[in-house]
Amino acid sequence: MWRLAQECHLVGDVCNDGEGVLIRARPASDSDPNAIDRFCERLSAECPPLARIDAIERRPLTEPAPSGGFRIRDSELTQARTGIVADAATCPDCAREIRDPADRRHRYPFTNCTHCGPRLTIVRGIPYDRSRTSMSVFPMCPACRAEYGDPADRRFHAQPNACPDCGPRLWLVDADGLELDTRETGDLDAISAASRLLREGRILAIKGIGGFHLACDATNAEAVAELRRRKRRYAKPFALMARDLDVIARYCAIDPEAARILTAPAAPILLLDRHDPDSANGPALAADIAPGQTSLGFMLPYSPLHHLLLDDWDRPLVMTSGNLSEEPQCIDNRDAVARLGPLADFGLLHDRDILNRVDDSVVRVMAGAPRLIRRARGYAPSPIVLPPGFDSAPAVLALGGELKSSFCLLRRGEAIPSQHLGDLEDARTAREYERTLDLYLDLFQHRPRILAVDRHPDYRSTLIGRDRASRWEIPMVDIQHHHAHLASTLADNGWPLKGSPVLGIILDGLGYGDDDTIWGGEFLVGDYRDCRRVGHLEPVAMPGGTQAILEPWRNLFAQLEKAGGLEAMRRRHQGLSALDRLAARPLDVLRTMIERGINAPRSSAAGRLFDAVAAALGICGDRILYEGQAAIELESLAAGYPTDSEPGYPFRATKSPSGIRLNAAPMWPALFRDLAAGLETGRISSRFHRGFATAIVKLALEIAGDLQIGTMALSGGVFQNRILMESVSKDLSDAGIRVLMQRQVPSNDGGLSLGQACIAAARALQNLDR
Repeated sequence: MWRLAQECHLVGDVCNDGEGVLIRARPASDSDPNAIDRFCERLSAECPPLARIDAIERRPLTEPAPSGGFRIRDSELTQARTGIVADAATCPDCAREIRDPADRRHRYPFTNCTHCGPRLTIVRGIPYDRSRTSMSVFPMCPACRAEYGDPADRRFHAQPNACPDCGPRLWLVDADGLELDTRETGDLDAISAASRLLREGRILAIKGIGGFHLACDATNAEAVAELRRRKRRYAKPFALMARDLDVIARYCAIDPEAARILTAPAAPILLLDRHDPDSANGPALAADIAPGQTSLGFMLPYSPLHHLLLDDWDRPLVMTSGNLSEEPQCIDNRDAVARLGPLADFGLLHDRDILNRVDDSVVRVMAGAPRLIRRARGYAPSPIVLPPGFDSAPAVLALGGELKSSFCLLRRGEAIPSQHLGDLEDARTAREYERTLDLYLDLFQHRPRILAVDRHPDYRSTLIGRDRASRWEIPMVDIQHHHAHLASTLADNGWPLKGSPVLGIILDGLGYGDDDTIWGGEFLVGDYRDCRRVGHLEPVAMPGGTQAILEPWRNLFAQLEKAGGLEAMRRRHQGLSALDRLAARPLDVLRTMIERGINAPRSSAAGRLFDAVAAALGICGDRILYEGQAAIELESLAAGYPTDSEPGYPFRATKSPSGIRLNAAPMWPALFRDLAAGLETGRISSRFHRGFATAIVKLALEIAGDLQIGTMALSGGVFQNRILMESVSKDLSDAGIRVLMQRQVPSNDGGLSLGQACIAAARALQNLDR
């Protein structure tokens, strides 16, 4: 603003305050009355990479404008409305400097400026200045201090500003934490040594921006297999980091939109369709990178350390979270040596503390737009502007769900969802969740008047909410899981508070229903305040409860029993190995559990139907090794068979007191008939996807026609399946329906907290209106 004011010939001043930025200005000459108009136009057009302008409000000054040039005033200490921005990938200018031998920051891995670098990960309090970050222990040298204080410099007030003379340092250690002297090995520096070790097939722990990564050569099959063994991550895909788009293009298809996402300041992991391994024009990736997948998760280097490490690599590195499976990512040097020592051969450490753990974000392009799968580094804690009607809502804190947890602060017309915080079933993760919650409450000076939680009484987030509501003496409201999914989609799409009800199609793995059963295949009519169930998938038992989630064959057995019985299906298809394998399981116990309702809760969850179909096709025959594995591999299986060209399997809709039920029973005879005929399993998977999508659309259009509804919202983790989402959304759109889908928060449980906050706020406003 100072620079633009100089160029537009304005006099006056500018300062930060709690509401944002305050500018007082007038043209330096009466002969240039359009100077302020030009200034505002350029302000919008030339907004810096990390800045976001929600609005420019103009009004006449009530006092004379300051004279004598344009200056920057000290910040005004009013109640904070602005906050901390997300961490941002290295900008082109900084990337150029670290590669320039003549620059004083040549090969310096902590180079940053106003346009890039760490933010949320290094802050401990507000206002955001160096003394309240982990950079406070590094006094700036005269050269850095001069940059920091010069409004014309790119590093003006860049709080993490540093150089080799005054900033953090990097070093290499062995598995026991002992520092290695790179001069003795003949390496240029620790980064050069790390690159050499990776080429030799070693596994390294690398301290990054928001946590540690475990890295190895993605083309070294032995190194990848050993990393899987040590990390105890036996099947879940590994994320990859590549030097540039050209390297990624050797392995995956990249269009302009993919290139834009990968090179944006958020620099997320992007899920991309991989080339046929035989047609890839780079060194072959290890087969264990993404077992059973037709996509790969790629990201570009987003810190100077990553850039320097990958500069001479023409192939990707595995860059996966630095932890044992299901544990939180390491952020502390001492903790990393203790926990990652058995996993990594060497560690690349530094002394800039990571104060806030932030995982890599994950994005997938579906239905023509980028959709967040995991909202974390580069996106959190950016606020989401809420739709009209929420401006006067009371302050709300919503605590999300149990898996893929996040929380959300709502205040004065905006929502601030946290980064992805993991699964609260893990005690370490639960402690980190509460610590991060306290940080956000402090950073944004948030004092909630209402607390919102999931209706499930035993979720850890619900228990945390109950304790805090009691201590803070504020009301706590419980929100039905799938209503929260619906409201999250409405808020993400700017649906007005008083907008008409929509039909929500919510498909996920589980959620506590209003009738004390497990929901997950729901057709809901509602808005922010209320919703009612008008349809759902036919409830089917989950024999063994949680075990049915881990062992998909249990869901297959329950589905077949519901559809007429396994033995009847075997008589129809004698000798079919898929049915004979199932019959060899301990089914008498499961049959008794189902008949007597013992540890076999009924569920309408779409996720369990996908598990059952996967089990029928031999996917994850005994047990899944990570959440959603069976459904993910089932989708990958269908990827080579366009659903538009396949006949879909039949479903049946019947009316019941709880709404129209969508029954999968007619599908099973058709599926096993194709299986017995030797049809490719990929084609069978495609026919299942087509049939399920068609059944969903047909039922949705019937409900919408009866209730005169023209807008539908799609949400829930099952809609991360690209085939299903694109099929359903296209068919609905072709029928004249307006379709709402999430972009700013995930459709999985990572987006629940936004929906919970909006429902609680809407109901509070409704009570005030009465």
